Amino acid sequence: MAHVTLLERVKRAFARLLGRAPLEPGRFVTGSKFSWSGWLGATPWAWPSREYLVYVPRGYSRWKRRPMIVLLHGCRQTPEEIATGTRIAALADRNGWLVLLPRQTEKANPWRCWNWFDARTSAGDGETAVVLAQLREVRRTYRAHPRRVFVAGMSAGGALAATLGMDSGQTFAGVFVHSGIASGAASGPLAALDVMMHGADTKYEAIAAAARGRNPGSVVPLCAIHGGRDDVVAQINAIQLVRQYLVRDGRLEPSEHPPAELPPPDADTSREVGDGRTMKTTDYRVGDRVVVRLVRVAELGHAWSGGDASLSYNDAEPPDATALLGEFIIEQIRDQRKFGFGRT
Repeated sequence: MAHVTLLERVKRAFARLLGRAPLEPGRFVTGSKFSWSGWLGATPWAWPSREYLVYVPRGYSRWKRRPMIVLLHGCRQTPEEIATGTRIAALADRNGWLVLLPRQTEKANPWRCWNWFDARTSAGDGETAVVLAQLREVRRTYRAHPRRVFVAGMSAGGALAATLGMDSGQTFAGVFVHSGIASGAASGPLAALDVMMHGADTKYEAIAAAARGRNPGSVVPLCAIHGGRDDVVAQINAIQLVRQYLVRDGRLEPSEHPPAELPPPDADTSREVGDGRTMKTTDYRVGDRVVVRLVRVAELGHAWSGGDASLSYNDAEPPDATALLGEFIIEQIRDQRKFGFGRT
């Protein structure tokens, strides 16, 4: 490859700014990051480092700070598969957003699940610490906007996303959980399968109350999507996730014995989305701001809605969860300008 001088790079940058040069195509870049806090309790032999992919969007330039999405894959998936299945690169190109895609290792989990049930991870160390270390490195390297970082995930990745957002009100501008589980919902690895089918065996609302106590006045908006035919992660987990973030954001007082139902919403709408499917959207507000949104699709199983069905854990039928993720991010950026970062 021919050497490009600094002067040539500056000329190209100015040409792009003036609209006189074609936009460079988007690209995936690999990396890895270690964290001393990343040791797991469940698999202490797993080295606390993980590889990752970064998607650098079409037309990227260091002159402009950009929002960033941290997208966490589910069990038996890879970053490449969730990127393809969700078509996240196309969303990133349209909006100029960066995407960080951490990679789980079989040494840490034989099914490549994120260890959301690990006590150290739930407490902010373990894989939570590793992903946060990756985030800081990528944010610095690519000059991502420090107040416009969002975390999203599918299944086990959604459970880890919920954990990342719970106690990181100064890091994430929003959390998007597809088919996931509340933060700290399992008391340990042996309880994980039972929690997936029957809901939390911990005081999950108390976890949220403690997080709010450590971050008084902060708000971490949540958008959760769940399928009515999900036979891997039961719908009770979506209800508990919503209740947990309502406590986290000061919309709901914690209950010693939380009911297995949603509190009365501020808005509740249903609409046909095509192919006989119905999308029910339930919103909760603090003041004028929607802080928690639950989207339920009665006909959806354990799969990313609107994804590439040639890959596992993707359902091609509507609604398009990636489009809903994009709308959620745009809405949060708008609310940041109106209400300020991390507050109502």
